[in-house]
Amino acid sequence: MGDVEKAAAASLKPPAVSTTDDNLVDWDGPNDPTNPVNWPFRRRWLVTISVAGFSFISPTSTSMTAPALSSIGEDLNITSSFMLNLTLSSFILAYAFGPFAVAPLSEVYGRVKVLQVSNIMYLFFNLGCGFAQNSAQLIVCRFFAGLGGSAPLVIGAGVLADCWRPEERGTAISLFTMVTLLGPTIGPIVGGFITQYSNWRWIFYSLTIADAVIQVFGFLVLRETYAPKLLGDKARALRAETGNDALYTKWEKGGRSMKIILRTALARPFIFLFTQPICQMLTLYVAYLYGLTYLMLTTFPSLWTGVYGESISIGGLNYLSLGIGYAIGTQGTARINDIIYRRLSAKSGTGAGQPEYRLPMLLVSAILVPIGLFWYGWSAQAQIQWIMPDIGAAIFGIGVRIGYQCCQVYVVDTYRTYAASAGAVLVFLRSLAGFGFPLFAPYMFEALDYGWGNSVLAFIAIFIGIPAPFILWKWGPTLRERSRYQIL
Repeated sequence: MGDVEKAAAASLKPPAVSTTDDNLVDWDGPNDPTNPVNWPFRRRWLVTISVAGFSFISPTSTSMTAPALSSIGEDLNITSSFMLNLTLSSFILAYAFGPFAVAPLSEVYGRVKVLQVSNIMYLFFNLGCGFAQNSAQLIVCRFFAGLGGSAPLVIGAGVLADCWRPEERGTAISLFTMVTLLGPTIGPIVGGFITQYSNWRWIFYSLTIADAVIQVFGFLVLRETYAPKLLGDKARALRAETGNDALYTKWEKGGRSMKIILRTALARPFIFLFTQPICQMLTLYVAYLYGLTYLMLTTFPSLWTGVYGESISIGGLNYLSLGIGYAIGTQGTARINDIIYRRLSAKSGTGAGQPEYRLPMLLVSAILVPIGLFWYGWSAQAQIQWIMPDIGAAIFGIGVRIGYQCCQVYVVDTYRTYAASAGAVLVFLRSLAGFGFPLFAPYMFEALDYGWGNSVLAFIAIFIGIPAPFILWKWGPTLRERSRYQIL
């Protein structure tokens, strides 16, 4: 094990300290009101809604330009289909790299500060997209807007892990993950109407206005939730007040300098990626689901306007099928997952919950996703009445929503304190898939058409999705016990 990995492991696992140590600064008992899990219910939900707002507006940007690609190409003289798709996908590409910086920074400087600074970065570069005069300017602004916009996707999960106990977390996580998937669905609908009745530049202007409102709301309601940061501030205040420089938190034990802490924090997501089988397996499945989602989003315009002959605005309404699927999947998973979790916890004999109690619904996802792909692909190829492909897309959306939510909660439950870094691993590969899938989609469907093209994707989903819940149910506890990074 290298020096960086050893240092990272040391920073991940707080040193063992005596609870009777008078110099140890901790919460003032289990009901300490400064502990975010003890905040009033209303305050925690305001924080959750604010984080959900940040997590909605950024994913909306990923696909809102999809119906406008032809207009953008004509206005900016972009003749290459690859370059035109790159104006859409460059935003998602940035999602792959941003989390590896913002997630560890949030675990050094606090969740809220990094979240808000990153969102301001997104706001200004997104506004710059509206003033772009050529493809290079648009692609660059989209990329840097994506870097800033990637922060909520990983930090948001960490904020919710800070505020909610495991048995309460399902509903909050469901809202958070629902908006990250609803954004790419609603975006093209709004973008289609804006493009048809106004100008594609107003897509970016309207997003900027909406994000400014969300940012102001965040300034008003968000407060720091990260325990190491809160207790670290408490320890510094007590040291200044009492003159006792020996006071410390369990994360500060050992006298690690800020340089070492930051270095190990930046290394942490990479260590999660290469050393944690749980993250690797879940990331593979989530990445595939995410890639399929953006592949479907980018093929919708050609299907509805090219094959079914609908206008840009009316064709955009078909994205509602995915949104309906996401909503059903979110609400059903949120309620059922929490019920299953509580019942399995009660039957365990100890009453303690385990992350594996989130897995039963993952099998449902593995079944629904290929069913939806088969249904959507073959009904589209046969050009059956428009409702049939939409039903297939909705079934697919339900399966994606269930799978992503189960994986997200499993990771948060397993790596609670470092949920942001673990979440960065999920976002990294899923964003690469979201970037890459739309680029090869036109060539695949040109060769295989909608029927066999979607069937190939469905067979791969079966191969990846069906074994995952069984493997994690059997070996997940063993893998977690061996992990030095699990801190509940």
